[in-house]
Amino acid sequence: MIRNGLYHIAIEFLDGVSGGNQGVMMVRDGQLRGGDSFFYAYGSYTAADGKWKGECTNEEHSPTYGERPVWERKVVTIGFSGSYTDTTAETEGMALAGKQSIRFRSRLRLLIPD
Repeated sequence: MIRNGLYHIAIEFLDGVSGGNQGVMMVRDGQLRGGDSFFYAYGSYTAADGKWKGECTNEEHSPTYGERPVWERKVVTIGFSGSYTDTTAETEGMALAGKQSIRFRSRLRLLIPD
């Protein structure tokens, strides 16, 4: 199972889409909770044998005033899959923001284990 704890997450958009993000993500017993200064995310995952997959929802909690135009004022649904070690995790996935689909890559680094 992926290690429970607080992770730093860095997201990179792919396919020439401008943008990305950084924040924190709590990974615990199949549940994801996290966010940054504008957005919060929540979801679930399954993990075994160094592989994991899941889904989450991303929503705006404070106006971005154009700083994050791809996701602002949208409920974004996200699906991902990837691999993990004892202190890191990587994913690739698809985010659906309104009518736009955005491929992304994310990297998680364990900050504080539970």
